[in-house]
Amino acid sequence: MPLHKDDPKSVGGYRLVDRLGSGGMGIVYRGRARSGREVAVKVVHAQYAEDTVFRSRFRQEIEAVRKVSGAFTAPVVDADPEASRPWMATQYVPGRSLADRIRAQGALRPVELRQLALGLVEALRDIHRAGVVHRDLKPANVLMAEDGPRVIDFGISRAVENHNTLTETGQMIGTPPFMSPEQFTDARKVGPASDVFSLGALLVFSATGHGPFDTDSPYLTAFRVVHDAPVLDDVPQPLRAILERCLTKEVAARPELDELAQQFADALPETPLVEPDVVSLRGDVLWPLGETSGGADPQVVTRSTKDLRRARGGRAGRSVGAHGTRGGARRPVLTTAAGAGVLALGLLWYLTFGPGFGDPQPAAPARSADSRWAAVPGGWQPWRTTLFETARSGEVNPLAKDSEHPGDATCQTYENAVYCAGNNILPVRLDGRTGTTVWRSALATSAGGAGTGRDNFELLGMRDDAMLLQHDVYADDGTTKARIVALDTRTGEQLWARDLGRQPVGRLVSGDFILTPDISGRLVTARSPRTGADHWTTQLPADDYCQFATEDSRLYAHCFPDQESKDAVLLELDKADGSVLRRLATPNGSGLLGTVDGLLAFAVTSPPGPVRPEALTFGEILLLDPDTGATTTTKLPQTYDGSVRLADDTLWITGVTGQVTAVSPLTGRQLWQTRTGVDASGPPTYDPATHTLYLTGTSGRVAALDTRKGTLLWETGAHADRLSRAETRKSTVLLYGGAVVANTPDGTVFSLDPAHPGQNPG
Repeated sequence: MPLHKDDPKSVGGYRLVDRLGSGGMGIVYRGRARSGREVAVKVVHAQYAEDTVFRSRFRQEIEAVRKVSGAFTAPVVDADPEASRPWMATQYVPGRSLADRIRAQGALRPVELRQLALGLVEALRDIHRAGVVHRDLKPANVLMAEDGPRVIDFGISRAVENHNTLTETGQMIGTPPFMSPEQFTDARKVGPASDVFSLGALLVFSATGHGPFDTDSPYLTAFRVVHDAPVLDDVPQPLRAILERCLTKEVAARPELDELAQQFADALPETPLVEPDVVSLRGDVLWPLGETSGGADPQVVTRSTKDLRRARGGRAGRSVGAHGTRGGARRPVLTTAAGAGVLALGLLWYLTFGPGFGDPQPAAPARSADSRWAAVPGGWQPWRTTLFETARSGEVNPLAKDSEHPGDATCQTYENAVYCAGNNILPVRLDGRTGTTVWRSALATSAGGAGTGRDNFELLGMRDDAMLLQHDVYADDGTTKARIVALDTRTGEQLWARDLGRQPVGRLVSGDFILTPDISGRLVTARSPRTGADHWTTQLPADDYCQFATEDSRLYAHCFPDQESKDAVLLELDKADGSVLRRLATPNGSGLLGTVDGLLAFAVTSPPGPVRPEALTFGEILLLDPDTGATTTTKLPQTYDGSVRLADDTLWITGVTGQVTAVSPLTGRQLWQTRTGVDASGPPTYDPATHTLYLTGTSGRVAALDTRKGTLLWETGAHADRLSRAETRKSTVLLYGGAVVANTPDGTVFSLDPAHPGQNPG
């Protein structure tokens, strides 16, 4: 992640290159010494630097890491606990965390699990030999290096003999799904065996994609850790028996690390298991995935052999389908140190009196070995709703439907919910698991728009727990009032608003900013999405229409003059102060699609002027080097007309008649072309984890294609209540864990399981 404006340039003589992450106690940067050596630099948050408890905890972490050395930990390189903002530098370990690995690719394969288990056992040996207990072993604190895992973050560790723990201040710190029972009930009993319990929970999560005590609430999770048996149904023997012993409530009954090392070595394979053949079903014939029987029939829905077995009364063999069965996956609810004091008070009440409350979150995707698809979130079920249902809170009832101006609804997913808005459709939050309308904003009432004309809400983006919208009020007297509004994602309450004048700006949300033009239309201010606080203001070219975009962490303004004979200009802006770093000329009729091989890719369109990715007519791609301004042009085999998505070095084009084409933007070669029954699709959605391209149209028909060969995997029937105008191409498919969510312009929203798209969503 790039550095933020207020991040230091260097710490302790280490030049900071970028951010690696942020936690409850501080921020971790990737730093570089003068010699070129790379380190991970952890800096305590400024608000905690003067807190004696947090400063003591940081000194404790430094001491703990300095005591520990070994192949599977990251040794401390340098530190200054007495600095105005205490910091510590450890060896930089390239590789993502175990949490990120499982979130992206699902549960580990047996061979990967063996390397992880044996590496973590050795790491805990080194930690315990140094007289330290980690106390926060969890997927986010394990880095997956090429040569094995690394255990990091000793922020709440302590010496074995030190029972005067910092948690006696009332701050119970840890991550409930991976904490031991004694961490909740009696801190004096926390010792090496506590890390063994955490190891068991972590390995269950790694093997299945869900923890042994998962719930949607940290309080209920804590209750289960203390009182309930672990859920190990998806863990195969003999590994299950080993993990059962690790997860026993009796501290003395848990196995020693030396014993665990031998048992894991015996239970987990050193070489990969042979995977079953991957197949899909078309009609009554099972085909190897990627093969076709000539042409793909757009009406065929691919099903697993498990579905076929149901349909034929159990006569089919075992399911080895490309869409076979898979275990559910749940993402643990994690708690950072910053919020631990609040959690401790809740846990004290909860563990005494039992289950309470908690906010549900979508689970991390997990794939079984024989399935193409990721696991759907815990608690999810197929659903279908409209944006006109009664809401639980806020403005309970919707605005009246406007038959003259159809809804043009758009939606986006954010964390555990779906957020939507449209033409005379008030902003709403839907529960991503059930489709229930959680809240509806009262913006029209508060803006004076209800009953005085028509309200249009354009969903600009979701950032920093804020729903960002442009609200246009069309009064009966012909006047129009526009403003930018930010809503709290949890409550729907307004966070801030700014009036707009003549608006020469498009794509207002870019990177970490929302861009708001002033009344004159010449000045644009970059603001914090959550607070509306201004970071900087820049001046746009006079009378130009500008679109903002962020590509490869660079912020651009693509500005189009009124005169068609003049070139457009691409401005690279400094994200720190808004100053212009580079000016690059582009054709007047061009649209920035993204990057490919380090080059900016533009669709060169006809007619000239600014373009939208949902409606392009183009026959060539302009590739521009953002550093030198050098350009090359790629001629395409024909002129295409449709919605466009550029990802994974491929350009996908969906035509109004349902034809989908894949083209290389570097060579212009057409890779494949497939006909579907999806009409007037918006830009398709690419899922890199499953190599799947999704598209949906105004009727709510959804299709899924294999991105590598263009094979039609399945296609559903229509889901929309009514058809919208053909030129309205805002229908999209959204990824929600292992499920997908689709919306149509008329305000219909529904969610499907890609492994079983034929299940009725309601």
